[in-house]
Amino acid sequence: MILPNMIRVRQHLDRPILADIPGSVQSELARLDLGRRIKPGHTVALTAGSRGIANIPIVLKAVADHLKKLGAKPFLVPTMGSHGGGVAEKQRSIIESYGITEEFVGIPIKASMETLEVGTTEQGWPVLLDRHASEADHIGVVARVKPHTSFHGPIESGLLKMILIGLGKHNGALIYHRILLEQPYDTVVRSVTRTMLSKAAIAFGVGIVENGYDETAMIEAVHPEEFESREEEMLVHARRLLPKLPVKTGDLLIVDRIGKEISGSGMDTNVVGRKRAVRGQPSMSDLPNFRLIFVRELSPKTQGNASGIGLADFTTKRLIESMNYRDTVTNVLTAGYPEGAFIPVYMDTDRDVIEAALKIIGTRQPNEGRVVRILDTLHVDEVEISESVLSDPSPVTRYEPITTPRPMSFNALGNLPPL
Repeated sequence: MILPNMIRVRQHLDRPILADIPGSVQSELARLDLGRRIKPGHTVALTAGSRGIANIPIVLKAVADHLKKLGAKPFLVPTMGSHGGGVAEKQRSIIESYGITEEFVGIPIKASMETLEVGTTEQGWPVLLDRHASEADHIGVVARVKPHTSFHGPIESGLLKMILIGLGKHNGALIYHRILLEQPYDTVVRSVTRTMLSKAAIAFGVGIVENGYDETAMIEAVHPEEFESREEEMLVHARRLLPKLPVKTGDLLIVDRIGKEISGSGMDTNVVGRKRAVRGQPSMSDLPNFRLIFVRELSPKTQGNASGIGLADFTTKRLIESMNYRDTVTNVLTAGYPEGAFIPVYMDTDRDVIEAALKIIGTRQPNEGRVVRILDTLHVDEVEISESVLSDPSPVTRYEPITTPRPMSFNALGNLPPL
């Protein structure tokens, strides 16, 4: 079969970048004047989630250093719902794999899956809090603010979701995801957060916004009473900076790797364009629309968790063999989304998959296929596109070719070389 020629291109996305991350964290926290609330000897629980946030060890260390200057005793709490199979030591291992270690951050890690019910919302929903966080004098919520992969609205993924799912741990994730099958996300996340703020000693938040190059674009420290309003503003900024594919439509999107550190759904649905239907959510017709998606591998940091593989149409035998099926199923069932673990058509090699996919793109020949290849949905600064995509009259982003067209190449095993 004659396959499309591919061209490597460099995209030109908006790229605000924060140069001095520790300095920015320190100045933002100083603006809150936390010393009025946090006294010498007070303990402070800091959230550490399961996403691969750019520079997150540096951010957490800077927060910890600021608290220690106040005489406080901060510690880290893994906050990631059911990731790691809902097992405390696995959750500790996950944050350590991101560089969030006791040695680097300079404070202890306290991992537990135990939760306490600290109250109920006006709707009667329980509000759960990690045991170690509940025992602290104060809690600091540190989270990236970005568009959610399933829910769309003025509040999506950020400080409030970290309170809902992160501090709620596996027990909370089970309860809230069931509620979300029937209730709008915005109502649930705001109601639980408001109750938590009234019952738990949350002292501050730190919101992080990234650009489309997986770099830190903005850090803002927030008083608890401003969580909702400031997160709404940060989300507008984050949405504008979201990574984008160079075109809106295509035949085949090749994603080299998916993983929980990349996105809660393995690959960011805002980037690849596939979102499951969610109660009360508006249409997302402005998303990309690729006929077929091929996922090649799992990232090493996802530790076998293949949540989101069900979004793909094709994958490889090596990805299936690298799955931790138990952890994957635990994660998707907690989220009330069993389709996330559905197994796509899988084949022995990348070549096998690509040839099979390009046979079902319609009446055009395989070498005329509109193909885009990316490393993952966090890294789209340099991607590969086929010649037919290069001639697209309406690209989504500005980009420049950095190679001439060349045939798809495969190694001796029939797999693509690194992107």
